[in-house]
Amino acid sequence: MGLRFALVAALEEELRTLLAALQSPVTEHHAGRAFHRGRLDGHEVVLVRSGIGKVAAATTALLLADRYGVDALVFTGVAGALQPAASIGDVVVARELLQHDMDASPLFPRHEVPLTGRSRFPTDADLSDALARAARDALEAERIGLDSSFAALGIDRPRVHEGLVVSGDRFVATSLERTALRTELPDALAVEMEGAAVAQVCLDCDLPFAVLRTLSDCADDSAHVDFGRFVAEVAGPLGAAIVRTWLRRVEPA
Repeated sequence: MGLRFALVAALEEELRTLLAALQSPVTEHHAGRAFHRGRLDGHEVVLVRSGIGKVAAATTALLLADRYGVDALVFTGVAGALQPAASIGDVVVARELLQHDMDASPLFPRHEVPLTGRSRFPTDADLSDALARAARDALEAERIGLDSSFAALGIDRPRVHEGLVVSGDRFVATSLERTALRTELPDALAVEMEGAAVAQVCLDCDLPFAVLRTLSDCADDSAHVDFGRFVAEVAGPLGAAIVRTWLRRVEPA
């Protein structure tokens, strides 16, 4: 049997393009989630919508590790940009994940997950390297097809960034919150609501994982793109293209 990969997103719209490409799909239901098994680009995969937030993401990751015995997990979707150099439409490959709302002080330092001795959870280096290469190549290959959507949504030549992504059970959408996060965590590239919880579960389960995000907004109260259109026309197709570029390069086990 070859490798089995888990492909996860918080929203159905973020997973739709991959689901449409799934071959010989079989759907199973566990814990209120639909797990879609099948083949994609020569590999056995499980696709699932986790739902929004850290608990939903952690539950999903544990089910994939325990019930499905996957060999690696990739979480894909959208996030908010925290750095001036990161723009809407850019892609972020996480190298570390941190829960920005974790605070068990004074018993433990702020952001440190109790009893783990760490606040930052590293992604799998080889998997993240491969996704970053796939992201750069997919951006070049998909640019012509996405040009009209880029132009309509005011996106100019997306780039790939790598670094810290922070997660919390709060949708960051004001300049005040964004500034506070940037002051507290100046190297954070993006903010979302699931990745760090997935990281904690995957490290507990010794499961290689990576987090891939497309920046949909600037995590503040400035003008936003049409989110639904952005996910449907840019983030979903682009995330799928990156994942499939990566899968095609993975040697069968």
